[in-house]
Amino acid sequence: MASWIDPHIHMISRVTDDYHRISLAGCLAISEPAFWAGFDRGSAAGFRDYFHHLVDVEPKRAAQFGIQHFSWLCINAKEAENVSLSRDVIKLIPEFLERPNVLGIGEIGLNKNTANEATVFQEHVDLAMKTNELILVHTPHLRDKHKGTMMILDMFKNDLRIQQDRVCIDHVEEHTIKPALDAGYWVGMTLYPVTKCTPDRACDMVEIYGGERMMVNSAGDWGRSDPMAVAEFIFTMRRRGHSESLIKKVVLDNPLAFWQKSRRWPGLTPRP
Repeated sequence: MASWIDPHIHMISRVTDDYHRISLAGCLAISEPAFWAGFDRGSAAGFRDYFHHLVDVEPKRAAQFGIQHFSWLCINAKEAENVSLSRDVIKLIPEFLERPNVLGIGEIGLNKNTANEATVFQEHVDLAMKTNELILVHTPHLRDKHKGTMMILDMFKNDLRIQQDRVCIDHVEEHTIKPALDAGYWVGMTLYPVTKCTPDRACDMVEIYGGERMMVNSAGDWGRSDPMAVAEFIFTMRRRGHSESLIKKVVLDNPLAFWQKSRRWPGLTPRP
């Protein structure tokens, strides 16, 4: 059985049985980016409680099944339209950043590609640069994806502090993966029904681009999604004749290589 990592999954929205299932299937570790709660929160205090859940509560739930839990902190792009609230939330983030299981700032990005979202995105980036954090980027859904991805890449290009090998552009698809890779970023392919890509489409992209700086994730959340998607990707890669070394690179080695760039990286604990 292959060992793997899910570098983007929202376990606060999943039942405990999902931890059990992915553990049995070979999952060693996950990272959980801060995201939308299914409703727009009304105060920064709600985010403080949410960050506490991410950094203190969820790791204990994961540990029951031998899974290490890491997290990313931000106010997500969907709620970033409220600039005043976003600034209050960004002020809270530093008090949680020194926890050893926090990997960096994320998932920040754009939702509808608005000016307010871009403002909040850049203010998150500024915090990440001042505190030397990794960045995990959310790119928009469907028809907004290409424009939003190019806006994000342009904003990064205009910030000379950005180190491309410390940023992952997530939710890439066939029309956005090349500019992200060409610019030197890591990329995440999200195996999510309807709005992102399938295991076969992710395999297509690995075949085209070779697997360097590429990883896959389930982005399992409140919507229709599958925490076992990375395991399904492994099955699909094997069915299509790919080597175990290439599979391991995409589902284990690459996420680890990216995470290890975090200034607080504690290492993976051997499973009992």
